[in-house]
Amino acid sequence: MTITVRPDVFRLREAFKISRGSRTEAKVITVRITRDGHTGQGECVPYARYDETLESVAAEIEALPQDISRAALQDALAPGAARNAVDCALWDLEAKLAGKPAWALAGLEAPQPCLTAFTLSWDTPEVMEMQARKHSKRPLLKTKLGGEGDVARIEAVRRGAPDARIIVDANEGWTPELYTELAPVLVRLGVELVEQPLPASADDALVALERPLPVCADESCHDRASLPALKGKYDVVNVKLDKTGGLTEALALKQAARSEGYDLMMGCMVGSSLAMAPALLVAQGMRFVDLDGPLLLAEDRDPPMMFDDAVIHPAPRELWG
Repeated sequence: MTITVRPDVFRLREAFKISRGSRTEAKVITVRITRDGHTGQGECVPYARYDETLESVAAEIEALPQDISRAALQDALAPGAARNAVDCALWDLEAKLAGKPAWALAGLEAPQPCLTAFTLSWDTPEVMEMQARKHSKRPLLKTKLGGEGDVARIEAVRRGAPDARIIVDANEGWTPELYTELAPVLVRLGVELVEQPLPASADDALVALERPLPVCADESCHDRASLPALKGKYDVVNVKLDKTGGLTEALALKQAARSEGYDLMMGCMVGSSLAMAPALLVAQGMRFVDLDGPLLLAEDRDPPMMFDDAVIHPAPRELWG
């Protein structure tokens, strides 16, 4: 068995901004694992928020034994981008070697198309209103927020898309005081969910705050080991393959979080269709799905996943699984 690692860059349709910064490209790591004439592939997005770079993630993967199994991988690497790319590539390889789809190997039902959110970048209220108006026919919009001026931003988005369902992502950008100010505004505007309003290091404050709309853990939840610390703070868990370290742990986190009474959201980093393909297996039956990465790209994998307006369809077998 041989493991190869390659950085890939995909241009974005337009600059993608959150309160922590902006980008014009999606920089990813592509892993390919070959055995007995079959090749499985996986993708991850190194994320600076977790001190990951293209170089550090590639080095983690290149240090692995070439014959590593998926079971051994769970202990060899910590949850994160590196383990995700290898784990998903191993799932793809196993599916090809067995001549069966990955969902069947995982004991799942055949995946169905899912409605996905479409993300609006953080910007001035004027620009965000224009973004919302441009995408107002989409049934579910995810709005990036993250600090002072967010009341004006979310009101502008609602003006631009009066009929859309809206969820918001604060990217750890609020204080308890700002959350208290914003929560009634979000409820008034019909917002259905707020993602990670406080920094993960300071989210104990959520215990004492009223939560008039569901609060979702993103940066505060990586894998099953994160769940005990979420109690009393969050209502929803955002599962992302680049946080869990792959499909294997994502499926386990989904089951564990649901058994503890959390609603679920499937999220993604800004990546290609190769990153969304395994994520769609986990997204089945979740209350919120946010797998719009390829919609933000100017270029994608070949073959890509298909989108029918706001609906993402299961991946072609030639791509993954």
